[in-house]
Amino acid sequence: MQTILLGAEIKFKTEFVKKVLAELISIGDEILYGQIVDTNSQWMSVELDKIGIKVIRKTTVGDLEEEILTALAEAEKRADIILITGGLGPTSDDLTKPCLAKYFNCEMKIHEEAMVEVTEFFKSRGRELTELNRLQAALPTACEKLLIP
Repeated sequence: MQTILLGAEIKFKTEFVKKVLAELISIGDEILYGQIVDTNSQWMSVELDKIGIKVIRKTTVGDLEEEILTALAEAEKRADIILITGGLGPTSDDLTKPCLAKYFNCEMKIHEEAMVEVTEFFKSRGRELTELNRLQAALPTACEKLLIP
C-alpha cells in the first residue's frame, strides 16, 4: 500500500513540473548547402532526451550575421536552453563567436585556458599555430568555456 501511495505522489508531483525546452541552432554554409551532414544536432537531441530535456526545434543557418542573430532572438522566445553547433573556425567566414558577442553585448577576448589547449593541440601534431588558429581561443567575455570530452 505504501509503494502505491509513493508512486501516486511521484506521479502527482511530476504533472506540475515544467518540461525544459531546448532549441538547437546549427551554423555553417557547408551544413546548409548539404556539403556535410549535421551529426552534432542529432547527437545533442539524443543526449538531451536522455536527461528529460525536450528539443522543440532545430534551425540551420548559413554564415551570415543577420541570420545568426535572428535565429538566436527567435530561439530565445521559445526555449529555455539554446545550444549552438558549427561556425567555430578556423576559417575567416565563421561568425558564431563574434555574433554571440554582439548578441550579448560583450567583447571577444583570448581565453587563456583555451589558448593553452589550442597551442597544445597544434604542437602535438607538429603543426604551426597561425593567427587564424590562435583566434579559436577567443571567446565572448559573457560566455563560460566548457570542455566536451
